[in-house]
Amino acid sequence: MTYVVTDACIKCKYMDCVEVCPVDCFYEGENMLVINPSECIDCGVCEPECPAEAILPDTEKDVETWLELNATFSAQWPNVTRKADQTPADADAHKGEAGKYDKYFSAEPGAGD
Repeated sequence: MTYVVTDACIKCKYMDCVEVCPVDCFYEGENMLVINPSECIDCGVCEPECPAEAILPDTEKDVETWLELNATFSAQWPNVTRKADQTPADADAHKGEAGKYDKYFSAEPGAGD
């Protein structure tokens, strides 16, 4: 099992999860984070830390697409190991918004550490 970041993170990117990850398996895109499933040790400490409820175990229904997206972009985006002041100013306005992947997803990398 591993954990994956879903579209609930898009345009939110609170980064609270990054602070608690003991193996630094988060990678930063322009407007979301992903988890490298090969590096994740399945500890689960990140899941309850996410204000957007964007992190799910890969055992949840319908997360196969997110598992693939996390694997793909964690290989392309820079590693992020600490919470930075990267949370968008309008993050709370996008929290819980439906259809964020189609509206806002960006394959561009973030700043990383």
